Amino acid sequence: MSTMSVWNSTILYALVIAALLTVVIICAVTMKTAWKRCIELGYTKNQLMAVVKSTSVTTVLPSIAIIIGLFSLAPAIGIPWSWFRLSVIGSVMYELMAAEVSATSVGYESVAAVNAAGDISVIGTMMFSMSIGIIGGIIINIFAGKKIQNGLVTYRSDKGEWGALLMACFSIAMSAVFLPSQFLKGAAATATLLTSSLLAVILLSIQKKYNVKWIGEFLLAICLIVGMVSSVFWHNIFI
Repeated sequence: MSTMSVWNSTILYALVIAALLTVVIICAVTMKTAWKRCIELGYTKNQLMAVVKSTSVTTVLPSIAIIIGLFSLAPAIGIPWSWFRLSVIGSVMYELMAAEVSATSVGYESVAAVNAAGDISVIGTMMFSMSIGIIGGIIINIFAGKKIQNGLVTYRSDKGEWGALLMACFSIAMSAVFLPSQFLKGAAATATLLTSSLLAVILLSIQKKYNVKWIGEFLLAICLIVGMVSSVFWHNIFI
């Protein structure tokens, strides 16, 4: 039995579909409750539909990047688990990093090496690492998320530019967690990272200079596509 036969097994598909249906039901119940409450507060149906239409656009467009991420993640950990991770909570960078850590911790060089060896015993470890590693943020949000958000909003309003700088530092700190691992993977991975980063800077400059708002919605998707294409180019040069 190969690892991919497990990653793409029928039972895993069934479990993922059941979990996603549960999430959909929760969302539907929450939306119905929120809609009812808004009507009670005096909002009209036309106002609510306008909100639904505007939020639908801002939700669908960024999801293109998630779909592209699914295509890049599926060859490593199969379709259903990639679908589940990117649909509920997670990101391509986090999932790949957690899977790689699991693979290296049991003696393999990478997830690709695990799949090549056909070692299905590592799959459970990968799933556990990818799941447990991100639960901490959810738990913290339950008990402290509102306080942290209100504190940051208050600090930003009181301190002005320093508050904005603090928020930017948080984003940079999150990126700094993933960057070293990419540089350590070799010249091809480093060149791919630099290519995507340079493209992002160029697109953001164009957006700011010419006020092209749609670039912000497709920025991640464009950088992912170009990054994946460039990785093939850099791989042929350096490896």
